Amino acid sequence: MSATAGYIELERTVESIKVGRRHRTELGDIEKLAVSVERDGLLQPITITPDGVLVCGARRLAAIRGLGWRKVNVWVRSGISDRLGHLLAEQDDNALHKPLTQTEAAALYRELKALLHEDAARRKAATQFSADNQPGSDGPANLAGPSPGPLGIAREQAAAMIPGGASHTTLDKISYLQKIADDPAQPAELRESVNAELQRIDAGAPVHPVYEAIRAAAKTAQENREADLHQLAADALTRAKDARTKKRAPRPRPVTGDDGAPKRYPVRAFVLTWGELVEWWRHYDAEQLAAELTDEQVASFLTTAAGTSRFAEELRTANEHQADDKAVPTRGHLRAL
Repeated sequence: MSATAGYIELERTVESIKVGRRHRTELGDIEKLAVSVERDGLLQPITITPDGVLVCGARRLAAIRGLGWRKVNVWVRSGISDRLGHLLAEQDDNALHKPLTQTEAAALYRELKALLHEDAARRKAATQFSADNQPGSDGPANLAGPSPGPLGIAREQAAAMIPGGASHTTLDKISYLQKIADDPAQPAELRESVNAELQRIDAGAPVHPVYEAIRAAAKTAQENREADLHQLAADALTRAKDARTKKRAPRPRPVTGDDGAPKRYPVRAFVLTWGELVEWWRHYDAEQLAAELTDEQVASFLTTAAGTSRFAEELRTANEHQADDKAVPTRGHLRAL
């Protein structure tokens, strides 16, 4: 076992090495690497953390696993324990070996940018109220805020750490495309189109024309969604107003006399009312009424109809009695005969 520059070299079982989450998704041609490792041995040990998480050497680990190795010499680096350290080590490893694709570089860039931003914020907070950095000492006025620091250059720093030379502007555009592709709120057709364009970018297509086209399509999709929501809201408001209008329909008040009993209408009113209702049911559709009337209105009609049916039977009986009385001759009439 030896130690150099913060590393400890020891032997470890291949099965115990954990890969964890990495941004590289395409390891490239492992078979050629495996042939080289089998012929010449592992020229550079794999690097892991003390708890067995892989830092550098994902392709070498895949190769020796393919060869069936059970044990391997590794470097254990005790100085890497936080996520930023892992990312920096992964970036170093990628810079020396197979280059990242554009989409892999954008994914690594996003996380590096966020972590650099957080790290700068922590360092700023730690020094903001120190003895050497009190209010008034970092600006022209007594209440001036601190001058711009690392927070403003996190994008440039993160982009500079990505091998391949892509600018932070290009990486941000690719990140935007990946965000659209992963957003379930976007139309499925748009997401499929973006995924296809990302594959073209990885194959060497220019980023900016794709970015402009997808941004315009996403804006149109957003406008369409907003228009649909406005229309749905308008339709719901119209239905609510119609429902309130139906419920507020005035109910006829029963007419009563001074004693509180229902007031008797003259026969003329009966003739006029029922004269206007001759075959009234032919002018309405029961399905339409059931769909548009409120339950209260339907119940009111059915009550009135039931009362009308009962009254019709009374009127029929009374009319039959009147007919019988008209058919029986009086005694005076018999004497005259």
